[in-house]
Amino acid sequence: MADLIPASPASQGDPASEALARLAAEACDDRKAVDIRLIRVDEVTTLADWFLICSGLSDVQVRAIARSVEDRLEAEIGRLPLRREGQAEGRWVLLDYGELIVHVLMPKEREYYDLESFWGHGQQVRYLGSAPAPSS
Repeated sequence: MADLIPASPASQGDPASEALARLAAEACDDRKAVDIRLIRVDEVTTLADWFLICSGLSDVQVRAIARSVEDRLEAEIGRLPLRREGQAEGRWVLLDYGELIVHVLMPKEREYYDLESFWGHGQQVRYLGSAPAPSS
């Protein structure tokens, strides 16, 4: 079971949008996304409640991670993105669900755009994915 670092007691975001963000993070983890971060931005912008930022190590993996998010959210809660960008190139895919914006980037793009710093005034939460199974 994957966990998030506990939020501060003062944080009172929309539980439905947080659940959506966690479900998307699980879908990213399913495709071995690297450094999955959730940033709660509802108090600093009207764009969304949450940003999810993660990396894929190849254009194929970036597209697979984005597809995993789309498939999981559609299958489990019947949600499709309002907009999607970058799937053809596979270097930065953006999925906009309204209250959640998912960014899946190649490492160079992630470093260059540095969204974590740009949105650093939002509450950042590192997603701690499922631990690897112990070897026997």
